[in-house]
Amino acid sequence: MADDSTSEFQAGQTALIVRIPQAEPSVRRWRERFDPSAWAGVPAHITVLFPFLDESRIDALVHSALTDVLGSRQAFDLWFERCGRLPGVLYLVREPDMQLRQLTEAIADRWPEAPPYGGRFAEIVPHLTIAQGQEDVVLEELEADLAGRLPFTSHVSSVELIAHDGTKWQERASFALRE
Repeated sequence: MADDSTSEFQAGQTALIVRIPQAEPSVRRWRERFDPSAWAGVPAHITVLFPFLDESRIDALVHSALTDVLGSRQAFDLWFERCGRLPGVLYLVREPDMQLRQLTEAIADRWPEAPPYGGRFAEIVPHLTIAQGQEDVVLEELEADLAGRLPFTSHVSSVELIAHDGTKWQERASFALRE
């Protein structure tokens, strides 16, 4: 989700995410302390596309198109075996990531007005954020704790559409992948 505070989330913003419930036992306490998207009600997840269309634009035609785009994609498994870092950010590395990149690309191709992360980054790096905006010493502590909680696997069979209501993120729809 966003790389800053909950104040950056705007009412009507939407995102497409893949929930990773298997991560919750390992990451919840850290995300609740160090991840603004967790503070705003987003579960452990990998972002497929943020920001997506404003909620006011999401109608039956958009739902139908999302059903078509995502329903043509095969469900898949992800493995989480290690942590990765970006400046000030600790995340779980997912393997493989090709299917996640393809989901993002397919949606961005269908809605070119909604590039991943608003076009701020050249490369799509699917990841499960644990903490952001933290000093290296904090990230090292979290990474050491998480090392003993990995690996785990997650089956990805759907993509969730979530929307920010001005206070929290709420699920609006779920789109199944092909099993």
